[in-house]
Amino acid sequence: MVRRTNAYIVPEELEARALEWVAEIRSRVRPRPHFQLDPGRCALLVVDMLRYFADPAGRCYLEGAGAIVPGLATLLASWRKAGGLVIYTRHCHAGPEDLGMLGKFYSDHISCGEPDSRIIRALAPVQGEEVVRKTTYDAFHETGLADLLAEANVEQVLITGVLTHLCCETTARAAFVRGFEVYVTVDGTASSDERLHLSSLTGLADGVAIVNTISEVCACCSRKE
Repeated sequence: MVRRTNAYIVPEELEARALEWVAEIRSRVRPRPHFQLDPGRCALLVVDMLRYFADPAGRCYLEGAGAIVPGLATLLASWRKAGGLVIYTRHCHAGPEDLGMLGKFYSDHISCGEPDSRIIRALAPVQGEEVVRKTTYDAFHETGLADLLAEANVEQVLITGVLTHLCCETTARAAFVRGFEVYVTVDGTASSDERLHLSSLTGLADGVAIVNTISEVCACCSRKE
């Protein structure tokens, strides 16, 4: 069993920490005021918030993933109320044939048939929301995500979930090269430690994405109601 014990955030401190993180990141990158998040033309991507990572019973539970759950639940409620599109990703493997490089890099893998592969109940999709199964870090790779976004005529993606420096970052970069405006929540994503989390977000903000807090996104949603 794999366990991550470096609890760099807890729910009670997350909002304050998010303000510190976003201020630090923005101080290091060029402002881009012409980018404005619009729930009406943006898809909220909830990346791999599975029992494996985000439930204390999961075998690779991340305290950071658990800490972002309340905020993500608030964001989902606000986003849905504003009429925004929500798409989930679910990372799991059907068998050895789809492990790819992950099969060489890691010894533990999420099987599609096991309870750990399920999206946690607190963030469960509602009727009509799509769940895209993926087998690597990039949510666009050999999935139907690009087609779903094209059908919805969205021009932006807002990325949340885990892990910031792996699936979230890779998906953000993949979205950027496909021509989407990319937004990432600093307190709606999580890694195994703060150094990985912040370095990933800073790199994305430097050349790929706009970073926001969940509070800022919810305020944007309120203006769309």
